[in-house]
Amino acid sequence: MSGWTAKRFWQAAQAEPCEGGFTVRLDGRGVKTPAKAPLVVPTLAMAQAIAAEWEAQQGAVRPETMPVTRAANSALDKVVPQRAEVVALLAAYGGSDLLCYRAAGPEALAERQAAGWDPLLDWAAESFGARLAVTRGVMPVAQDPAGLARLEAEVAGLSVFRLAGFHDLVAISGSLVLALAVIRGRLGAEEAWHLSRIDEAWQVEQWGEDEEAAAAEVVRRVAFDAASRFYALCG
Repeated sequence: MSGWTAKRFWQAAQAEPCEGGFTVRLDGRGVKTPAKAPLVVPTLAMAQAIAAEWEAQQGAVRPETMPVTRAANSALDKVVPQRAEVVALLAAYGGSDLLCYRAAGPEALAERQAAGWDPLLDWAAESFGARLAVTRGVMPVAQDPAGLARLEAEVAGLSVFRLAGFHDLVAISGSLVLALAVIRGRLGAEEAWHLSRIDEAWQVEQWGEDEEAAAAEVVRRVAFDAASRFYALCG
């Protein structure tokens, strides 16, 4: 038995001001989240982007083509009821940040990692007072609790909508520092993406590209860029 698929039933999607922010109406009816909460977002730009996604749907509704809508839904349905847990989850990446774990070999790869990642660790130390330790190999390295606490305070200061976008920047890159660099304007999303994929790019150079892995990378890259855009739409 095939699953039920929602189909377009509205003539027009319109972004409008509402109590508490902005919303999207389909033929005058307010959009709701999957948990049935009113879809109220913080900026007109975000509401307009969501309205454009709804307006672009033809025939069957395809949620995978609506990244701004999905991120706003996540902010309201997932981040709002468990904000403290989301903050703790994201801050925990500081204790095992991608940028702190360097290749034991070959030396050329370790040098490439150092060239790309050391300036960002220096930036984090200067910007947040968090000097993260670096190690070679996969054995865990202990980080300064005070520095980690400062990074967590930075995450805790984000709004629920910013947290929704920030979550994907962290989770996809594997780096709290990289994600902070993006939202602070230290890096653009494209540069941050390439810095997060130094190891993968090295493997491709040595062994060639695997089609399945390459397709997965494209999906991750699109999601990373979407998260960066969503964060920017938060205003």
